[in-house]
Amino acid sequence: MTVQLYLRRSSGRSEMVSPAIVLAFVPLLVTLIIRYRYHFLLLYRAVLVRMVLDCTTGISREERAFQYLLTHSLPGDPDSILDTFDHWSSRVEYMSNIGPKKGKVLDRLITDNAPLTVLELGTHCGYSAVRIARGLPLGARLYSVEMDECNATIAEKVIRLAGFDDDTVELIVSPSEEVIPQLRERFGIERLDFVFMDHWKRCYLRDLQLLEGSGLLGKGSIILADNIIFPGAPHFLRYVKSSGLYQHRIHQATLEYFRGIRDGMAELTFIGTK
Repeated sequence: MTVQLYLRRSSGRSEMVSPAIVLAFVPLLVTLIIRYRYHFLLLYRAVLVRMVLDCTTGISREERAFQYLLTHSLPGDPDSILDTFDHWSSRVEYMSNIGPKKGKVLDRLITDNAPLTVLELGTHCGYSAVRIARGLPLGARLYSVEMDECNATIAEKVIRLAGFDDDTVELIVSPSEEVIPQLRERFGIERLDFVFMDHWKRCYLRDLQLLEGSGLLGKGSIILADNIIFPGAPHFLRYVKSSGLYQHRIHQATLEYFRGIRDGMAELTFIGTK
């Protein structure tokens, strides 16, 4: 039996397409599936599984993560909170925390520089806030900004579960573009020693320029930006490299909890105005 395939054109006529032409695309399709298998797996874990569990459990992924922390971690122990969060995100249900491998870069910068005033843009569920707070010197304070009220509610619980009070970590629930211009007047901040960016990647450049305009970056202030390769922040990187305001370094890595997806972090050191 001869197999005939047809394509219908706008004129209404149908033309036969050889099965050989269709089969010619099979190797290409297989190649794409193999090459991007980790991206397909990420789509499955981060989107499809989440949608199903949101419907079946009736609660959000963030709430499910907090319930897991309550039953599997030790209250008041930041290391236990982080280890449990890592297990949840890698083995139970994917969540895009900075993770343990890239987290070591963050840990080292906090330990080596001992910042007294830290700004975090993008709290999500509080993972990186706990990671930063556990390494801060005595008397230091972290201001963590999250625009999503539901996520902020979970983050507040996670941060307090880890043992950090409002004197160490202050959670600000508002869009970053509204918070940054108010940091001096509303919160009495004169200088930011360290800034961690892990919110919407399209906001990186805008918020960096807002920080410059606020006058809160002093010589030696450090900015660490996550996920600059995947999902990526190309405009941010181009600006950093061309502005002349920063010494910069790219830390090569893979996406948190996904060894097959290339990612990286940008470490910037503010060297002064033009």
